[in-house]
Amino acid sequence: MNQKHIVKVSGLDLTFSTGTYAGLANGAVNVCVGETNVFVTACISQTTKPGQDFFPLTVDYREKYAAAGRFPGGYFKREGRPSEKEILTSRLCDRPCRPLFPEGLLNEVQILGQLLSADQVNDADISMVNGASAALAISDIPWGGPIACVRVGLIDGKFVANPTIQDMYGSSLDLIYVGTKKDMLMIEGSADQLPEEEFIKALEFGQQAIQPIIAAIEELQKLAGKAKAMFPLVGATPEARAIIERVVPTERIVAAIFGKEKAQRSAGVKALKEEAKAALTAELGADKFTDVDLNVVFEDLQYKAYRKNVLEKGVRADGRGQRDLRALKAEVGILPRVHGSATFQRGDTQNIALTTLGPTKEAQDMDGLTGGATSKSFILHYNFPPFSVGETGRTGSPGRREIGHGALAERSLVPVLPPEDAFPYSIRVVSEIMSSNGSTSMASICGGCLSLMDAGVPIIAPVAGISCGLMTNNAADGSIEKWVTITDILGEEDHFGDMDFKLAGTTKGITGFQLDLKIGGLPFEIAKTAVFQARDARIEILKVMLASLPAPRADLSKYAPRIQTIQIDPEKIGLLIGPGGKTIRRITETTGAQIDIAEDDSGKVFIYSNNADAMNRAVQEIDALCGGGSQIEMGKIYTGRVTGIKEFGCFVECLPGKEGLCHVSELADFRVRRTEDVVKMGESITVKCIGIDERTGKVRLSRKAAMKELEAQKQQPAAEAAPAAPTAPAQ
Repeated sequence: MNQKHIVKVSGLDLTFSTGTYAGLANGAVNVCVGETNVFVTACISQTTKPGQDFFPLTVDYREKYAAAGRFPGGYFKREGRPSEKEILTSRLCDRPCRPLFPEGLLNEVQILGQLLSADQVNDADISMVNGASAALAISDIPWGGPIACVRVGLIDGKFVANPTIQDMYGSSLDLIYVGTKKDMLMIEGSADQLPEEEFIKALEFGQQAIQPIIAAIEELQKLAGKAKAMFPLVGATPEARAIIERVVPTERIVAAIFGKEKAQRSAGVKALKEEAKAALTAELGADKFTDVDLNVVFEDLQYKAYRKNVLEKGVRADGRGQRDLRALKAEVGILPRVHGSATFQRGDTQNIALTTLGPTKEAQDMDGLTGGATSKSFILHYNFPPFSVGETGRTGSPGRREIGHGALAERSLVPVLPPEDAFPYSIRVVSEIMSSNGSTSMASICGGCLSLMDAGVPIIAPVAGISCGLMTNNAADGSIEKWVTITDILGEEDHFGDMDFKLAGTTKGITGFQLDLKIGGLPFEIAKTAVFQARDARIEILKVMLASLPAPRADLSKYAPRIQTIQIDPEKIGLLIGPGGKTIRRITETTGAQIDIAEDDSGKVFIYSNNADAMNRAVQEIDALCGGGSQIEMGKIYTGRVTGIKEFGCFVECLPGKEGLCHVSELADFRVRRTEDVVKMGESITVKCIGIDERTGKVRLSRKAAMKELEAQKQQPAAEAAPAAPTAPAQ
């Protein structure tokens, strides 16, 4: 049996342990923060699949409902497909672990994390990354770690490492920082328009904060680490490589790539690849090489080609300089019936963004087990169809990449949204990628921001996003000898480059960010250059965006629901809801307006409708029920529900529990033979109170008088007509 080892991190309530569970896994570690417990394992396959030319790394984080003392929902009472939180945590862990595996290792590696206990105080995402690092470090799997992860908050002007979930509500920064002992490796998060200078200080704080965690993992590695195993590294055979490099030298790749459009670049490389394959067949024979040989060498050739001109001449594949943006185009109001729409294009990358406004009840419920927000009223969904890259492929439910890109764009726009008490709508933005050639998530931010403005959402400030890349040459000892950061990277520059650093923000500061690397670490000098380079590009993009729409529209679309907020006595919330929701449901059905009650029990009631009459009727009924009076009044017009039909007329409920009789002679301005000829049971009709018996309190109603008065109001001049439904609050 394995011996149990425990290592505590000084200064943080964090403990690593191993040796108790999963003894057959290559590496298994338990991470405990407070009473939140995450168990992580790392395993490697001993064989590779024939013809495989990629590294199959799988990272999967799952939350067990028992961890929070809950039953799963649904009929089967068992955990099912991963939630958005689980997918984002899996991606968070995958991205920093991946670049530290040896090049050429093609054995499948699987990292599995399970949330076993949740204290509702400490989030589990940071523990998942640290647990994966520790499990890989003590295993026999070849890997260049350890790495460590912290969350950095900015609370009351001070940086805080690993704040609690509750503390994060008061933080203007949510930075997840992952690094090695020397360098930054991966970051992601959001900020409340944080200036670049402060952002860099936060990165430096994060680098210092991870050092105790790295020291603890190194200590655990000394106590329980296994010797690293040797696995064959897959590459091209020397014979095949020599032939390909002779037939297709780097200069020919450069000639095929540089100064051409994307389609021409792809066609040129494909033609050279076919030429190389023909040479291999002629000189070696078809059975003496594989597609792996061809693919590996061509990856190397393109890798060198994309660097050659950038590092030596400062010129990129499409002819731009290192800081140049591609051609920009922005347009709003492109679709007639939606609440807000926009298109944004940067070179070949193009998206259409659609904004929909709805009642607060349309907010998305969050079913997380580790605490935090239980719902969100702003949602951004990102869709990446195969036609956007000129291919065929799977369509259907979103993949992990789509969920990740949507989350990045969403958190980049959240900091500039108006507070819900000023703009009490649920908001959904959908980014449809029409064409992709690099940084579609940043295009989603630009297009999404414009569609919000087109919908009349009073955002605090416009947001734009851009991605910076990196090309490097290494010295003999592996250190970076020469480097160039490039703005607005192409898809190929992302694939063959060393960095994809996405930064979004306003003119004041940063709102969202994400860094992915293909090298083993990013020196701070390079990171600082990229941060300020992205700011310059962001300002230029914002100029183009604001040329299409300088500010949010003053009015909502005529198809969007208007809202009126009224205040009732909090003690009358139950009266408005009624038994089993009967009263509020009746008002909704009879008026056609949507009614939501604030969840904070403040007594705020939100009424949504794009119909003025429906809005006014709903306000009237709520005021009559919860305001100063709750009796039917002489001379007033009501919209009520028919509750009874007799030969002599019908009974109409004008207010909850208050009804009157509309005699058959008062149903219409013509002779009515049968009551059912005019009204039906349960139907909503408009009536006027024409009499109240002082002795019995019985109410006499007239549909005929109400119709006559309403018709007379329509004939009045517009200035004397009934007021229109209120619009959204002023900006």
